[in-house]
This record gives sequence, structure tokens and C-alpha cells, in this order.
Amino acid sequence: MPGPSPYRVIFAAPGAKAFSVAGFIARMTVAMTSIGVVTMVSQLTGRYGLAGALAATLALSVAVLGPQTSRLVDRYGQRRVLRPATLVTLASLAGLLLAAHRGWPDWTLFVFAATAGCVPSVGAMVRARWAAIHQDAPRELHAAYSWEAIVDETCFILGPMISIGLSTAWFPEAGPLLAACFLAVGVFWLTAQRATEPVPHPRGSHGGGSALRSRGLRVLALTFVAVGAIFGAVDVATVAFAEDQGHKAAASLVLAVYALGSCLAGAVFGLLPLKRSLSFRWLLGICAMTVSMIPLQLVGNLSFLAVALFVAGLAVAPTMVTTMALVEQHVPRAHLTEGMTWVSTGLMVGVALGSSAAGEVVDAAGARAGYAVPTVAGALAAAVAFLGYRRLRPAPQREGSGADGRQDRKNRAEQRVA
Repeated sequence: MPGPSPYRVIFAAPGAKAFSVAGFIARMTVAMTSIGVVTMVSQLTGRYGLAGALAATLALSVAVLGPQTSRLVDRYGQRRVLRPATLVTLASLAGLLLAAHRGWPDWTLFVFAATAGCVPSVGAMVRARWAAIHQDAPRELHAAYSWEAIVDETCFILGPMISIGLSTAWFPEAGPLLAACFLAVGVFWLTAQRATEPVPHPRGSHGGGSALRSRGLRVLALTFVAVGAIFGAVDVATVAFAEDQGHKAAASLVLAVYALGSCLAGAVFGLLPLKRSLSFRWLLGICAMTVSMIPLQLVGNLSFLAVALFVAGLAVAPTMVTTMALVEQHVPRAHLTEGMTWVSTGLMVGVALGSSAAGEVVDAAGARAGYAVPTVAGALAAAVAFLGYRRLRPAPQREGSGADGRQDRKNRAEQRVA
């Protein structure tokens, strides 16, 4: 008889359901804040250029400050770092909403947006808990990472619709305000769960430095800049194409179908047995994402676009799951949260670049031409993946995994050589 579902197995661990739900609530903020700020500012001022610039400032702020926050988490623990970091973010978001509502000078909006980047990478925090629980059970860890990919996609299906809906139907600040509430509830609930919190690694216990000392992590983060450009460009081109078709409001539904394809693929992927190496599966996933962008050049109506994006979404979650497994394999355990955050940072930088590039192309050549940007970004992702593939293959054991400390010394020596 077949064994129990791997999803049932992972949630049998004490505290797993609670920290996963808390992580879901907190992660709704990521999916709601940027689009909520764009909606709020465009409604209050009518200035889409200002709204887009603020969204880019938020993204760059998270890209710069996020890995530093995660590095402190690895050193001092989630509770000690996430709570004050979240308070800084909440204060910044409150200042941003107040400045927009009161019509304060533009520079105040940018100051508050720039300091809102202390928001923790909650996805990395939750995955670090799963890694601590299932560090010696690769099958269960694979299922846990697949589950978190499902949670990510669910957030990006629901978050924008809730944020835009509230800001347009209630009052302009409603979307970002609810996003801040989700962050506060989720993070404080998550950090109240001490039993599943990963053990911190103080400076000197496993060597200093950054997780980016890992050559494998550098390959993953750089590749995900191009992957993020795919996502950002698809969003902008889809909104423009829907507007050209006379159904701009349908863009959110079409993009939800993209996320739905990823969500379903992630659910199935978590049930599959592990075959081939992680690096090979990752390379295959990046290539599948690249190829899936080609049919977008042929879109003629929204129905075809929805089908093409659903198929493209099937490659997303499996690739994300494999990427996080590679980070867990290549980065010392003392830097695991930071390592996962660097991948997310690369993704966010790429989203900003892809959105900007697609906007320029759409303005110059029309909505359909905008889909050339994700195709080019996919080709760049594949090129980086092929060039860096060798660095992902023989991955050293994580620091801290040896029982007697001899493996730790070997790993530190390998890191110095790298």
C-alpha cells in the first residue's frame, strides 16, 4: 500500500500548522503592498509616474535591507530581530499613508518608502523552520518547500485582488493599511512560536562573512534576477494587452490564472518522488520557463493569453522549490535564512527591471511587443543557468551538519577556497 501523503507527514510535526498559517498571513503583505501603493497614489494624485517610482523605491529598499535583516536573524534569532524590524516597517508604512493622505511633499513619500524595506522575508523565515525540522529527511523537506511554493502563489492570487478592491471600493489607503495589519499579525504570531524557531548562530560559531561567499548561491541569485524580469515584464505587458482588448479589469484574472498554474504544479510536484540531481532539475526548470515564454509572442486575444500563461505557470513553482533546496544544500546552515533571502532579492531586482523595460517597449511599440521582454529575460536566465551549472553540481555539506565538528572544519576550508 502507498504511504501517507507527504503533506500529511510534514504537518504532523508539532507546531508546523501554526507557523505555516502565520507565515501565510504575513506574506500577504508582499503581494499587497506594492500594488496597493500604486493604486493609492494614483487615486489620490492621478500621477502614475509618481506611483511607479514609489513602487520601485519600495522594491529596491527591500532588496538592499532584506538580506541584512536576514543575516541578523541567522545570528540572533527570528524573535529578537523580526519584531523590531517589523515595527520599523509598520512605522514607515504609516508615515507613507499619512503623507499621501495629507498631500505632503513628494520627497517625504520617498523617505518613508525607502525605510519600509526592513520588512522581513517571511518566506525565508518559514522555510528555515521547515529546514530545521526536516534537515535529515529530504523527501519531507521537498514536500515542505512545495507547500510553501503553493502558499506563495496563493498570496499572489489573492493579495492584489484584495488590495486593489479595497483601495478602489472603500478608500485609497485601505489596501496598504490592511497589508500592514497582515504583517503585524503574521510576524508577531510567528515569532511567538519559540519551539520551532531555528537555533541562531552567533558570530564566530560557524565563521563570519556573507552567504554570498557560496559560488552556487551567486549563480542562483543572478539567475533569479532574470527570472524576476520575466515576472515583472509579464505583469506589465498583460495589463497593457488587456487594456488594448478593451477589458483592462480582466488583467488581474489573467494573471491569477498564471499563478494558479504555478500553484497546481507546486502541489503535484510535492507528491512526486525525488529523481535526478537537484542541479539537473533546476536547469530543466529554468529552460522550461524560458520556452514557455515563446507562445506569448503569438497572443491574439485574452483567452489564448490565459491558456498560454497557465501553461507557463506550470514551470514556476517546481523551479522555485528546487531553487530553495539548492540554497539549503549550498549555503552553510549558519547563513541559511540570509541565503534564501538573497534569491528573493535577486527576484525583486529583476521584477523592477522587467517592469521598467516592458513599460518602455509597450510605450514605443505596443502591448503585444511587450511580451518580447520576458522572452529575452528567459533566454538570459537560461544562459546564466548553463554557464553556472558546474558550480551547482558537487555541493558541499552544510556547516553544522557534522556530529563531531570535523565536517564543519572541512566545510569552512571549502568556503575559504571558494
